[in-house]
Amino acid sequence: MKDFKVMGVLNVTPDSFSDGGKFNQLEPALLQADKMIAAQADIIDVGGESTRPGANVVSVDEEISRVTPIIKAIREKYPEITLSIDSSKAEVMEAAIMAGANFINDVNALEGGDAIEVAVKHDVQVCLMHKKGQPQNMQDNPEYDDVVQHVLDYFDERVEACLAYGMDADNIILDPGIGFGKTLKHNIQLIQHTATLKQMGFPVLLGVSRKSMFGDLLGRPVDQRLAGSLAVVQFAYLQGADYFRVHDVAQTVDVLRVSQALLQEQS
Repeated sequence: MKDFKVMGVLNVTPDSFSDGGKFNQLEPALLQADKMIAAQADIIDVGGESTRPGANVVSVDEEISRVTPIIKAIREKYPEITLSIDSSKAEVMEAAIMAGANFINDVNALEGGDAIEVAVKHDVQVCLMHKKGQPQNMQDNPEYDDVVQHVLDYFDERVEACLAYGMDADNIILDPGIGFGKTLKHNIQLIQHTATLKQMGFPVLLGVSRKSMFGDLLGRPVDQRLAGSLAVVQFAYLQGADYFRVHDVAQTVDVLRVSQALLQEQS
């Protein structure tokens, strides 16, 4: 049994930073889901609104029209797969769950509207992510006195709010939000402190796949960042991370399986 979970990214958007426009039609989106599931993805994360720096806001109706057909199609074909809705809008979460989603991945950590109510009502797993600012401005010189402590304090507040509303603690997963209102230095510090985040007592999800930090570190364009992404995946896994949100499922699964085997042999 794997003690890690790989979440495959499925952006059904025209403008996502890495794959915008590739999967915003039903047939190519379903084919990509097929490919990721065949590569042993545990979760398919369907998103209808880009959260990249500078992204435009999408209306509720537009976002629902983007995500629900592909969620329905995947659920019909793969009744056992975990299907995540990558959204911060309660109405979209509700529509996605009605279409077959059973996991919420929210960059706003369920702060918006009735998001907590939807998650608790449907008793689904949720990923609470830390983000500073909005996509339009979050990379405009973000500053922290201590980014790790700031993220820990934020998670304390959000977890308390979720539990107070009646959420099952076993449904909570934490994501430090690499690249969301952070400089390269902030991102590296948070990755280095994965084990510190784990000490909060919840599973940790890391999403670094193809992100701009690798452009900064390596000078690589988006389509040449796999090696850098995998290096972080292995480091974070060794520090205790549990979930990995990635575009390159097969390669990530390989790295994690080998890392797992090495740890087992060492013990």
